[in-house]
Amino acid sequence: MDLGFGGEVARLYQRYRRGYPPAVFDVLATTFGLTPQDVVVDLGCGTGQLTLPLAARVRAVVGVDPEPDMLVLARRAAEDQQVANVSWVLGADSDLPTLGRLFGDVGAVTVGQALHWMAHESVFATLRPLLRPGGGIAVVANGTPLWLQDTSWSRALRACLERWRGTELSRSCGTDTDSRRRYADALTRHGYHVTETVVEYTDEIDLDALLGGVYSSFPVDALPPTAQRTELSTMIRDALGPATRFREHVRVCVLTGRIG
Repeated sequence: MDLGFGGEVARLYQRYRRGYPPAVFDVLATTFGLTPQDVVVDLGCGTGQLTLPLAARVRAVVGVDPEPDMLVLARRAAEDQQVANVSWVLGADSDLPTLGRLFGDVGAVTVGQALHWMAHESVFATLRPLLRPGGGIAVVANGTPLWLQDTSWSRALRACLERWRGTELSRSCGTDTDSRRRYADALTRHGYHVTETVVEYTDEIDLDALLGGVYSSFPVDALPPTAQRTELSTMIRDALGPATRFREHVRVCVLTGRIG
């Protein structure tokens, strides 16, 4: 499965996508009773924003992603941070039946803002037999996309991007209420005990981080070439006015389905 997040997009993703606050890992550890004996699988791991901090809580983490360039950068990040208990596997949700034979009893499977690319009903059904008693699945939505937030700068950004792309931007990447409810209902149908915890914080980003976050969302085949990117960046700067820093209210939703 090629989602188009290789090459320069993978590098942008690693540099500009926000990480997860420590409270998220506390929720995961408490909900699933994670111990230093557990193995966790991070499905759709990207460049390891969720994978690497998890490794400090458990015996091992397996990061799974369909994009080789993402995994190359994740592996380098693990080496730079001296995280030795992470393995990286090239694969997708469709590979879970085969991968399950390798993992054994898993303490938890995490999906950090990637479930919208997957067949979630199949994922929930396939993973259930792989989990140890008390283990489960966590679907983590890491804040609303930059162009869909309830701020004046976000609305200006959205209008600018819609003019540029000639289409309405409404995809929430699974962060919206309807998506969360759909995932929760599916988990319940498959026999999981469902809870949701919200971790909220306020952050500020500069213009470079804002632009980088926008470009990290483009598939490789839609990423503007350098000249056009300069033009688009200028349009965004003009639309946002003189401000150089932008306040975000980040709402991280941790939806968990536990068995046993």
